[in-house]
Amino acid sequence: MKVPASTYRLQIRSSFTLFDAAETVPYLKSLGADWVYLSPILTAERESDHGYDVTDPSSVDPERGGPEGLLALSQAARAHGMGVLVDIVPNHVGVATPAQNPWWWSLLQEGRGSPYAEAFDVDWDLAGGKIRLPMLGSDADLDKLEVKDGELRYYDHRFPLAEGSYTPGDSPQEVHGRQHYQLMDWRRADAELNYRRFFAVTTLAGIRVENHDVFEEAHAEVRRWFTEGLVDGLRVDHPDGLADPAGYLRWLKDLSGGAYVLVEKILEPGEVLPGDFACEGTTGYDALADVDRVLVDPAGEASLDTLDAALRGSDSPADYAEMIRGTKRMIADGILRAEVLRLARLVPASQGLPLEQAADAIAEIIASFPVYRSYLPVGAEVLKEACGSAAEHRPDLASAVGMLLPLLLDPANPIAVRFQQTSGMVMAKGVEDTAFYRYTRLGTLTEVGAEPTEFSVSVEEFHHRMRRRQEDMPVSMTTLSTHDTKRSEDARARITVIAELPDEWTATLATLRELAPVPDGPFETLLWQAVIGAWPASRERLQGYAEKAAREAGNSTTWTNPDAEFEARVKAAVDAAFDDARVTTVVEDFVARIDSAAASNSLSAKIIQLTMPGVPDVYQGSEFWERSLTDPDNRRRVDFAQREKELATIDAGTLPEAGTETSKLLVTSRALRLRRDRPELFQDYRPVSASGAAADHLVAFDRGGALTFATRLPMGLERAGGWRDTAVELSTALRDELTGEPHGPGPVPVADILQSYPVALLVPVNGENA
Repeated sequence: MKVPASTYRLQIRSSFTLFDAAETVPYLKSLGADWVYLSPILTAERESDHGYDVTDPSSVDPERGGPEGLLALSQAARAHGMGVLVDIVPNHVGVATPAQNPWWWSLLQEGRGSPYAEAFDVDWDLAGGKIRLPMLGSDADLDKLEVKDGELRYYDHRFPLAEGSYTPGDSPQEVHGRQHYQLMDWRRADAELNYRRFFAVTTLAGIRVENHDVFEEAHAEVRRWFTEGLVDGLRVDHPDGLADPAGYLRWLKDLSGGAYVLVEKILEPGEVLPGDFACEGTTGYDALADVDRVLVDPAGEASLDTLDAALRGSDSPADYAEMIRGTKRMIADGILRAEVLRLARLVPASQGLPLEQAADAIAEIIASFPVYRSYLPVGAEVLKEACGSAAEHRPDLASAVGMLLPLLLDPANPIAVRFQQTSGMVMAKGVEDTAFYRYTRLGTLTEVGAEPTEFSVSVEEFHHRMRRRQEDMPVSMTTLSTHDTKRSEDARARITVIAELPDEWTATLATLRELAPVPDGPFETLLWQAVIGAWPASRERLQGYAEKAAREAGNSTTWTNPDAEFEARVKAAVDAAFDDARVTTVVEDFVARIDSAAASNSLSAKIIQLTMPGVPDVYQGSEFWERSLTDPDNRRRVDFAQREKELATIDAGTLPEAGTETSKLLVTSRALRLRRDRPELFQDYRPVSASGAAADHLVAFDRGGALTFATRLPMGLERAGGWRDTAVELSTALRDELTGEPHGPGPVPVADILQSYPVALLVPVNGENA
């Protein structure tokens, strides 16, 4: 099996096709990347900017370059000695435009008689065997249907007609009544939908890849990639949505000839991948959380908790455990109510459990679930604990929970299979997409894959986790930014500084709230932290983020019922950052105050991530500052020409100034090149100890020859007078890959090693080990 030394993620779309990606390969090779990592490339909804709404899994998307584009990219990668990793989407397909998806079109036209009836996860017993389509503005809009060109039309929406279901003179409503589908008010989807979907997205319909025939047809094109040697590895999107993730991964390993496979899996603290998963690891959110936490100042927690309590008008800060129990329960009772009711209908009648009581108990168990899902028999104890917690929280449901537990523990029981698919949906929507916008004391902490109640970790604990990663997940991916992160790496690096200046932040926020008030205290700190993290940013970008964040939080406005007055106040606050000189000054002064420390955090996070155990991924463009916010902001076009130009300047011998974004390019390129060209230097993990007054400000480790040095808590380091007598003992002569400066052997002041930059990457001189 080929394993990458590193990867570089590219977002493929109509405005940046596979042909464009092929043209970037020489630059990526020069940067030091080992494999090119592509977002989904199968045919998706037209003009899709992300590709996760695949409409035809049998072909590479023509808008993204088609098979010719994939061939061009693959050939370019091969010519430069690079591999190719591709993101695939097995859980669902895009059905927003039925005519674009031949599987879905067939299902709507032929119903249970369709050759694709087994491909989709439909509860046919509901709605008289019809597929419910929540497409109408209201049920009264059935009067607006028309039959045209052999199709049923609703404005621009087109639907097929079952054979023999229409004769001239029939009304559109009569024709609609004869179809295998039922158009309905979109608001009814939450509780009445009868097909499995991706989270709460009705335009993404789940498919049943646990059926081998479905798997084979859905992966025929993927198989071709490996048969023809076009691709070397796969990234699997959302395996938690599958009925049998372990079985799916075994099939995928066979199909790919044993290729390198990663799963997009969020591991909660203490959770590990099931041992029967045929994959090499995760896509790296777990690594991201560890890197962030070691750079957060634990001394700031108490003050930020005090601020959080004040913003909530409370004597105490938010209780995160209770918050997520509430948000998950809200999701289970709201936008995912249909999924909970489907589970309840699977409870055998012999149990004597009324539908509503069963649904209530199931929702409570899911709300109590501490991880995304179980993989029975793996996770049985977690399920038992969740049921115990649910019964304790709702004693009135204890009997119902007790009836459900043996059913949910049986891996062969349909309710157990579907419960496992559903719990992750509720977790994702209730935690990542709701609570993360409500729990706002420090934005660094609410990132995908993170545990927000873990404020920081010590250097000692970080080393412990890295040793465990080296032992258990040595070729799992590591990352700092993805297409799904709530805030990209350098925005978080800025926000992290707030933990070192909690009192200054409290005062700054108070001024901003006075000048540009928004009637939601916890949301105000979220908003202004985002503005600080992304600054300078365009008005459009910040307005887009503010609206999305406010609606995701769901406290003062929502997606389905926007509060116009509140949203106008949010918009005015963002506008004030650009139009009110007083607000602009406050923002820019605070950014200037923390920017040097933020740059230090950025470089430290980068060099740690690029050299720690695992396979490092660089998200497109993040070799420069990456201060994007949540999607779609983090999917903007990248200026590769500028990066190539600056890299050439560095390679010609010009060292960038510390704190500039080209210093990040220096760190990225030197670390990637070293990992690719000197893999023997990265086969171990040992902490490097420092002595002296500022030893706690150093994160240093030896990977088996390559030594990484990174600064933590730079504001505190500066206040205390710098590195002073802090030193490390080097056993041999080393050279800094960033500056070329020699160090050692013997005791060496850390101030000397980090004289030019807040980070260093030392390698043995003459091939010796440290």
